[in-house]
Amino acid sequence: MIKVAVSGCAGRMGSSVVEAVGAASDMEIACGIDPFGKDGAGFPVFASVSDAIEHCDFDVLVDFTQPDVVADNLAVALPHNVDCVVGTTGLPNERLEELASLAPEGTCLFYAPNFTTGAVLMMEFAKAAAPYFPEAEVLEFHHCNKKDAPSGTAVRTAQIISEARGGRASTAPGAETEIEGAQGARGALIDGVPVHSIRSMGYVASQEVVFGSMGQTLSIRHDSWDRASYMPGVLLGIRSVGEREGLIVGLENFLG
Repeated sequence: MIKVAVSGCAGRMGSSVVEAVGAASDMEIACGIDPFGKDGAGFPVFASVSDAIEHCDFDVLVDFTQPDVVADNLAVALPHNVDCVVGTTGLPNERLEELASLAPEGTCLFYAPNFTTGAVLMMEFAKAAAPYFPEAEVLEFHHCNKKDAPSGTAVRTAQIISEARGGRASTAPGAETEIEGAQGARGALIDGVPVHSIRSMGYVASQEVVFGSMGQTLSIRHDSWDRASYMPGVLLGIRSVGEREGLIVGLENFLG
């Protein structure tokens, strides 16, 4: 039985993780971690990761918190030989590598920009298309309460597109065409790929990748309308980290 601690257990994603883990036959909630949480049905809730480690035994820490606290949570958990499954976005690869270096041998830090299989496939399709189109842009759509922009999925998608076409930047006009007073209209440039962030009520998480070449466009889109779509990927991560070590980025590493 895998013992799981959920950091951010009182939040939207954290609550969904608690429910999904509770329904799985091969794992259980050992504790929750949330400064605004209360003891849940059948498990204690601690205010910090350090308190949880001191008073509770668990194998895996699942973190769905905020960009300004996730690094501190990992810096506490990893040296204590706790495998970590991270869905909180906003950490650059360099910082993830630094955190992974704190872990003893046999401990895994798994970071996924997106836990849905559809989003993973969207990125794989974008990777396949990228070499054949001179222009590519990423549009990501999220709810108003998302704490970071652009999303981790959008950043990773832009990186994948750039890698697939050998670092070649988009040929479309960029920031130099923005009129005075409209800076940012052409989006943020990530590894040569323009990325645009939309925040609005009505969305959970959606992304569209638009490719263009002479006389044609190709659009690849994924929509998540319910947080339940993330849970199979989270559970897969929990089940997989015990057999891995070091830093692993992307759910695709556990698929297939």
